[in-house]
Amino acid sequence: MTVGTVQDMKSLQDLLYEKKAGIAYVTINRPQAMNALSRTALDELRSVMEDAREDPVVQGVIVTGAGDKAFVTGADITEIASTSAIDAQAFTRSGRLAFDLIEHLGKPVIAAVNGFASGVGCELAMACTLRLATAHARFGRPEAKAGFVYGFGGTQRLLRLVGKGRALQLILTADTIDATEAHRNGLVNEIVDAGQLILRAETILGRMGLNNAAPSAGTPRSRAM
Repeated sequence: MTVGTVQDMKSLQDLLYEKKAGIAYVTINRPQAMNALSRTALDELRSVMEDAREDPVVQGVIVTGAGDKAFVTGADITEIASTSAIDAQAFTRSGRLAFDLIEHLGKPVIAAVNGFASGVGCELAMACTLRLATAHARFGRPEAKAGFVYGFGGTQRLLRLVGKGRALQLILTADTIDATEAHRNGLVNEIVDAGQLILRAETILGRMGLNNAAPSAGTPRSRAM
């Protein structure tokens, strides 16, 4: 796939992508697999994020999962089962590049967490600028149960968000926490009614856009939020 052309975005397999009113909407669209992140989805995620970054009309991005059960539940287990060490290394490298791109996009990215965000899903949410969650959202890092930790940068991001002690507890116990606890620990910015989740993300991006469009006198405008 050639990155950055709207025509190419129409051929996406595992993502939905649209842009309207200055916002890019990215939906992980694998509800039959609880939105598990496949290699294809990861490649497409990087492509649409590069498109959003380069589009001067786009002022912010909203990332969510299809359906009402999951944001992203992790990497695709069926793919992992047949992954060689070389393929696993390539997947990790691709994931780190994609999530670093999201974190440093230069435009605000809001994770609208509408269900389970575990493993790679939790890492994706943490790479975003802000995290909004419904009351039934759940967050976890279950990789320790399988004897590994994803190398997408999530361990460092979790530490910065919730502190060293809590981060180590979540990673080493592989516990899953609910939205209330995630909010209390600083992992989630707001808990929002499910029917208002995207609207609230749009409202926040609108507020940010107004601030960015009207810098104070003598203050240079910055792309970063």
